[in-house]
Amino acid sequence: MKKVKLPLTINPRKDAQHRADYEGVFVNAQLKRLGEIVRQVQSDAQITLSLGIDSQGLTVMKGTAQVDVELECQRCGNPFSQTLECNFSFSPVSNMDQADNLPEIYEPMELNEFGEVNLLDIIIDEFILNLPLVPKHDDEHCEVSVADMVFGEIPDEEAKKPNPFAVLANLKK
Repeated sequence: MKKVKLPLTINPRKDAQHRADYEGVFVNAQLKRLGEIVRQVQSDAQITLSLGIDSQGLTVMKGTAQVDVELECQRCGNPFSQTLECNFSFSPVSNMDQADNLPEIYEPMELNEFGEVNLLDIIIDEFILNLPLVPKHDDEHCEVSVADMVFGEIPDEEAKKPNPFAVLANLKK
């Protein structure tokens, strides 16, 4: 399939009336904001979108997005590749006060003064939300062994230190 560049902005209400579908890419160079957070963006972002009107009469934009990024392992400090995949369901609102009226399955997306949304920003936001909280290799691929990861043990020299509150025990008598 031929890679087609997606438009930067779309009018979701008009596209939903026409039941528009988009399938294409945002090229690596367009993902600058994501590139500032990860070590490197390794591929173009593959996007599929479907716009329509649901049974409640709400405009809905559903889709998937995928991109390969390089992250830094927080255990060993070495880079590793990860594919960020996200599924989303949005419904446009004129202002964020209307967001409380949406069903929970839809995330609000605010329209600009022309009734459009910035599709690139929405997709980058979804990728950022799908980044791991603590990026790390799988245990079997990480250079830090399980023996090096010790939690909660107090070294012996700490146990031999005198208690600084022992003097207070004499005052109590």
